[in-house]
Amino acid sequence: MTTHTDGTVPYADAIQAPGTDESVWEAWAGWDGLPEFPLPPRGRVVVVAAHPDDEVLGLGGTLARLADAGHRLTVVSVTDGEGSHPHSGVLRPDELVRVRAEETRTALERLGAGDARIVRLHVPDSGVHRHEEEVRRALVPLCAGADLVAAPWTGDVHSDHEAAGRAGREAAREAGARFAEYPVWMWHWARPDDPRVPWDRAARLTLPAGVQARKRHAVDAFASQIRPLGPGPEEAAVLPPEELAHHLRPREVVFL
Repeated sequence: MTTHTDGTVPYADAIQAPGTDESVWEAWAGWDGLPEFPLPPRGRVVVVAAHPDDEVLGLGGTLARLADAGHRLTVVSVTDGEGSHPHSGVLRPDELVRVRAEETRTALERLGAGDARIVRLHVPDSGVHRHEEEVRRALVPLCAGADLVAAPWTGDVHSDHEAAGRAGREAAREAGARFAEYPVWMWHWARPDDPRVPWDRAARLTLPAGVQARKRHAVDAFASQIRPLGPGPEEAAVLPPEELAHHLRPREVVFL
C-alpha cells in the first residue's frame, strides 16, 4: 500500500511501523468523554471509502444501525483496491478488483445493508491524490439531498484516505450536506490522547452487541485482506488480527 502525502513524500513508515496494541486503546479513560454522535432522522446517507473495506472497518456498525432504521444508503468505492498486493503471484490486479467488489457486497449483506447502492469510481489505487478534483466532481451529485456524508479522515496518514476525505468534505459542503470523517489507520499509528488527533471534534457511536456481531461477520467477508493469499511475504494479509482488533470494538468514532 502507499503511505505518501502526495505520492512523493513518505509518512515515515507510520503504517508499516509497529502500532498501538488494542489493549492500550481499551484501557483509555477518554472514551467516556466523547459525546455520542446523533444519527440523522430517516433519510439518505452517503459513505465514501477510499478502498473496498474502509467503510466496513470504520463505520460498519453504523451502517448496520442506519440500515435497521430504514435509511437509504449509498456506498462509494473511490478505488477498486487492486493495489493491495502489488507483487502477488496468486491474484492479478484485475482479479483483485472482482474479488474485492464481491467481498464488499457480501459484507454489506451481512450488515443488513444489502440494499445499499454501491458506486465505484475506478480511480487507480494509491493514486487518489492525482484524481482528487475528479472524485469531488463525481461525489457532488451523489451527495445532493443526503442527510449525512461520511468519508475517511483527512489526517489518517494514508494518501488515498486523506484525498478521498478532502474530496468528500468539499462535495458535502457544495451539496449542503452534513459531513463527518471516520478514521481507519489512526488506531494503528496514534495513541490515546495523541495531540495529532482532533479529539475536540470526536464523537462515538455505540454498537449494541447484536450490531457488533454483525460487523465482525461483515469484516470476515474481506478474506483477501485479512488472510494471506498464499505463502510468501508478497501474499501476506494486509489486516492481521492485531490490526482488525481496532475495528471490532463496541464503538466507532467520527470527527465532526
